[in-house]
Amino acid sequence: MDELNQIKKEFFAYRNGIVTESLKNAGDPHKYIMGCQLTDIVSITSQHSKSAQLSTELWQCTNYRECRLAATMLYPDDEFGIDMAMNWAQSIESVEVADVLCIKLLKHLDYANSLYNELINSTNELVQYTGFRLLLNLVLSKKIVITEELKSHIQNRAVNCSPIVSPVLRSILEES
Repeated sequence: MDELNQIKKEFFAYRNGIVTESLKNAGDPHKYIMGCQLTDIVSITSQHSKSAQLSTELWQCTNYRECRLAATMLYPDDEFGIDMAMNWAQSIESVEVADVLCIKLLKHLDYANSLYNELINSTNELVQYTGFRLLLNLVLSKKIVITEELKSHIQNRAVNCSPIVSPVLRSILEES
């Protein structure tokens, strides 16, 4: 059995119907949801070596929630180029995937500072959210300090932002 199918089988073993129903009722866009907790996905991925190929295969399983989340944990940081980061950010289908992508992969990249700046200027609200979520992670990990200029920019953006982006902007402002 190939590694991708093995990982899917492991997700199936950890399935949780209550979580699945909650995610579906909350509007999760994925067709297949096993309801695995994030800690379960971390546990499953920790048993596999980081691999750009495996991670890419997982990311391409756009209908599978757990595959999308696991992909963010298995891509080697030093092989994840800015073009790949932009492509992944532009193909995000949920806030949860954006959050995990930022926490598990994007915040560790050498070019994270320039990446968030590019993402926040997108016209796509999930891409904007990803950029601001990345900024929040960089602030929380003390890789960026919020200057008065940045704080002012975020306050101005908060005035007309979408309901998806608003909570992350409030969180950034609370950290300043």
